Amino acid sequence: MVKTALVTGGCGFVGSNVAARLRQDGWQVTLLDNLSRHGAAENLQWLLKAGNIEFVHGDTRNANDVDRLIERLQPAAIFHLAGQVAMTTSMTDPRRDFETNVVGSINVLESVRRQNLKAAVVYASSNKVYGDLKGVVLDEEALRYSLPSLPEGVDENAPLDFQTPYGCSKGAADQYMLDYARAFGLNTVVFRHSTIFGGRQFATFDQGWVGWFCQQALAVKQDPKREPFTISGDGKQVRDLLFVDDAVSCYLAAAKRIESVRGEAFNIGGGIANSCSLLELFEILQRLTGVRLNYRRLPWRHSDQKFFVADISKAHRLLGWRPSLAKEEGIGLMLDWVRQSNGIPTARV
Repeated sequence: MVKTALVTGGCGFVGSNVAARLRQDGWQVTLLDNLSRHGAAENLQWLLKAGNIEFVHGDTRNANDVDRLIERLQPAAIFHLAGQVAMTTSMTDPRRDFETNVVGSINVLESVRRQNLKAAVVYASSNKVYGDLKGVVLDEEALRYSLPSLPEGVDENAPLDFQTPYGCSKGAADQYMLDYARAFGLNTVVFRHSTIFGGRQFATFDQGWVGWFCQQALAVKQDPKREPFTISGDGKQVRDLLFVDDAVSCYLAAAKRIESVRGEAFNIGGGIANSCSLLELFEILQRLTGVRLNYRRLPWRHSDQKFFVADISKAHRLLGWRPSLAKEEGIGLMLDWVRQSNGIPTARV
């Protein structure tokens, strides 16, 4: 019997990659998306070309859209990836951020609860649920900050500390997901992401920083005299980089093992081995493109974490998962994607 999956936000960056893998693995896939995100229409066309995918134009903020679709599909798995994804946008429009991330998630949960479905519900949360990690002592090095007291990174026992409207909305949905497992027996699982990057990501200045700086490097290569690009802060802030194919593998491992991991939250990213500051990324990009990157600094963004690297040991222990692609190889693939999406020849230096 063919398994059915619903991917909300299925035309977004991660959603389109999840949908493509599910289809490849023999699932019947339905996408729910309002196509408001930059690049979503392009991702939809890319998915539809291969066939065997259904697209429904709708919005998770609309309970009727969600309920009718879930009632019709009776999916075995729901990958709830629809959301407002930029901290800066949440600061300018907190209500939209709340309605998209919190109300949209409640609509999914309530539909599953009312219909008594046993579907795996996989939710994409954020490292922003931990705030700016108050109380941790960072060391400042030449190109990065480090956290000697947590040599493997931040685990799931770190105190929650929602900051910014984005942190509040993602954190609220995160906690609703976990509590619906406790209170109502739903098969939910939460992934608190660090940095995910890769193909099908149409990066912008406020979301998808690896892709955005890949775009800047290639623009400099085409026009070495262009104005310097900008960064927020001193460039030493650190995240761990996870290529999207590895993130998708983690999602599918959770859906497969949902009975044993329901109600669990996982920090996922590339881990310490794939941690990278902005300045270190620029060095990699300079090496891969053969151009020198010039930038100017802006003030720190509100509540920007100077350091976040996910301790991924829980995901390895319970899901048998770990990243397979090293950061530099992934950055090379990201450059190729940016070249392809902008019609630039893909030959590297």
